[in-house]
Amino acid sequence: MDSVARLLITCPDRPGIVAAVTGFLYSHGVNITALDQHSTDPSDGTFFMRLEFQTPHMDVTRPALEAAFRTVVADRFHMDWRLTYSSDTKKVAVFVSREEHCLMELLWRWARGEIDCTITNVISNHPDLKEAVERFGAAYHYIPVSKDNKAEAEAAMLDVLGQDTDVVVLARYMQILSGDFVSCFDHRMINIHHSFLPAFAGADPYRQAMDKGVKLIGATAHYVTEELDGGPIIEQGTARVSHRHNVDDLKGLGRDLERQVLARAVKWHLEDRIIVFRNKTVVF
Repeated sequence: MDSVARLLITCPDRPGIVAAVTGFLYSHGVNITALDQHSTDPSDGTFFMRLEFQTPHMDVTRPALEAAFRTVVADRFHMDWRLTYSSDTKKVAVFVSREEHCLMELLWRWARGEIDCTITNVISNHPDLKEAVERFGAAYHYIPVSKDNKAEAEAAMLDVLGQDTDVVVLARYMQILSGDFVSCFDHRMINIHHSFLPAFAGADPYRQAMDKGVKLIGATAHYVTEELDGGPIIEQGTARVSHRHNVDDLKGLGRDLERQVLARAVKWHLEDRIIVFRNKTVVF
C-alpha cells in the first residue's frame, strides 16, 4: 500500500478525458489498479473520476509528475484535481464529549490497522475519557468550554491541532464550533449526527423521532459547515423501530449505527474516495 497514489478529478464532461488521463499515466510508467467514474449528464454534465495507481516504476519525481499532469492534461480539460500518496499517512484529531462509543470504535479500528492514519490527538470538553484514550497511545487534551470562554477554548484547540492535522472528526462532540474554526478545516472535518438527516437536525433527535412516531431512525456522517447539521452528507445508516421503543431504546440502537456510519465515512475520507460537489458528495 505504500506505493499507491490516488488521483481525484472533477471537470466538465467531454470526450477524451479518460483516454488523456490514463495515457498520460501510462507514459510515465505507472500501473493503474482501480478506476471509477461518474457523470451527472452525458451532455454538458460534470465528470468525476478516481484512480489508484502503483508508483514503483514511475519515471519522474512526484513534483515533476504533478507539474506535467497540470500542463498536459488538467489545464486542457479545466480540471479540479488532487493527487495524494498512501505513504503520506494522514494525521487525525478526534473531538469527543462524554459519550465514548464512536471514539472507541475509531481507536479500536486504528489499533487494528483497519483505518490508515495516525490518531495524534483527542480533544474533549470533559476529563472522563483520558485514561481510556491514553491506553491506545493517543494524546488526550481536556479543554473545557463555556459560553464565556469559547474563543479562548477554540484558540487552545487550534494550538493543539497545529498546522499538520489533516482531518478533524467530531465523535459525538456536543459543542457547536464557530464558523471561523470550521473554516480552518474545509471539507476536512467530519461529524456524526444521531439522526437520518435532514430529519431531526439539532438537539435531542431521538426524542424528536419518538415524538413523531417514526418507523426508521438513522445516523448521518457529514462534512461540517457553518450551517448546523447542513454539510455535505457522506454516509447514512438506518434501523427499524416501532411504537414499543422508548427514547432509551432508540439511543441504544442509534449508538451502533453511529459507530458504523462514522467509521465508514472516516475510512472513505482517508482513502480519498470522496469528492465534494456543491452540497453533495460523490463517494467511489
